[in-house]
Amino acid sequence: MKQKSGIVDELKKSVLLLPAVIVLLCFFVVPIILTIYYSFTNLALSGSNAQNLQFVGLANYKRMFTDPSTITSIKNTLIFLVGSLAGQTILGFLIAYFMKQKSRAFRSVVGPCFLVGWVMPEIVVSLCFMAFFKENGTLNAVLGVVGIRNISWLYEHPMLSVIIANVWHGMAFSMLNFQSALDNVSGDIEEAARVDGANRLQVLGFITIPCIKDTIATNIMLNTLSTLGVYGLIYAMTGGGPANKTTTLPIYMYNQGLKGMQLGFGTAIGMLILFVGVICSIIYTKLLRTED
Repeated sequence: MKQKSGIVDELKKSVLLLPAVIVLLCFFVVPIILTIYYSFTNLALSGSNAQNLQFVGLANYKRMFTDPSTITSIKNTLIFLVGSLAGQTILGFLIAYFMKQKSRAFRSVVGPCFLVGWVMPEIVVSLCFMAFFKENGTLNAVLGVVGIRNISWLYEHPMLSVIIANVWHGMAFSMLNFQSALDNVSGDIEEAARVDGANRLQVLGFITIPCIKDTIATNIMLNTLSTLGVYGLIYAMTGGGPANKTTTLPIYMYNQGLKGMQLGFGTAIGMLILFVGVICSIIYTKLLRTED
């Protein structure tokens, strides 16, 4: 009787979870399965292929890896990813660290100022930075004061421009994560290290950072996944140009899948983005386990 009662209880719990499982299947599992399937087809928005869906095997993947634009997009994606992660992580940590010892009133005023960039839509951020980086924009006006010539940032340094914009847009997320983690670091441990003669940098390097290493790894993982999907900010600022210098994988996928009407090929590129995200997640997870 007890065993039957336990089974009934488990069934009741399962019924309560059923709506969540259905939503997960409909909006996560099924789209992934369809994406995998369509990446092996000639699915198109126009032309004869639009009415004649066929399974083409690895043709899309062979085409993708023999196209020089794919290699360029992968390189641009990695540069954009590394630059964004470094900027968001370092700046987010520094802001959280220097705000740690400040009063509640100071943090309640300064914190929201950084959060403004995070809550802004990508298109708004891109328009702000287009005005900031254009030849007669704010940055060149400031540099002109010290005698530096006007620079066409979006044409001469397009990748640097979009990285800076993305760092500004996302560093508040890192700041919040690190702020919460730093607040949980015991002040007694830091104080004991100072009493033993450790300076501020030594306390930071040997006490504070090791205490929040899990938060750092988790933050990097989340930022990696979100950065891999950045599309609107880059497309609005540069359109992937000039000369494909800022064409990342999401931009490349859009150009081939929607502008080029080749959805099968576009979904194959989407699978490449998913693969990169999975590889990065596995690496971060293994690094955490190794350190533990």
